[in-house]
Amino acid sequence: MAQYYDVHPENPQARSINQVAQILRDGGLVAYPTDSCYALGCALGNADGIARIKRIRHLDDKHHFTLVVDEFAKLGPYVDMDNWVFRSIKAVTPGSYTFILPATREVPKMMQHPKKRSVGVRIPQHRTALALLAALDAPMLSSTLLLPGEEESPTDGWAIKELLDHEVDAVLDSGDVGSEPTTVVDMTSGEPVVVRVGAGDPSPFE
Repeated sequence: MAQYYDVHPENPQARSINQVAQILRDGGLVAYPTDSCYALGCALGNADGIARIKRIRHLDDKHHFTLVVDEFAKLGPYVDMDNWVFRSIKAVTPGSYTFILPATREVPKMMQHPKKRSVGVRIPQHRTALALLAALDAPMLSSTLLLPGEEESPTDGWAIKELLDHEVDAVLDSGDVGSEPTTVVDMTSGEPVVVRVGAGDPSPFE
């Protein structure tokens, strides 16, 4: 059964956050809130976590996983960015965007797109997500919590606990965060391409 942690959305309790971070370090899979719906997360390089996310969401090998960090500066080791990409991303983060960028060797191959060798990156603007990342002190591999056959992500942490009680190790609940996913921008071709319009304003990239 998944452990359930109900935390304050503005001041998440450090003890609960640290316990969830330890679950991630121990190889666990968690459901957690972001500024753009709930997501599934595990530690970088957790092959079992990736397999479990694929099973829960019915994903194929072409799915772009996302590397989530709490600060822009922490992206450097994991993705290649030209100057224009650097400036463009820094201008709108943290925020409800996912950017697809060329991955470096620091990103496990199982996370990369098999042909493009790219990976999604994200810096959320949500206190609970940022607190979890700070406590983990490492990037987290993440994927939107969108279940097969559903058009929207579940917005209630307790409902997620009931739906995925035997699929995840912990649910971190800090209230309703909405069901609109991130805006996805592909930055691998020399100019930005908006792949999906979501919660983030797409106009800077159109």
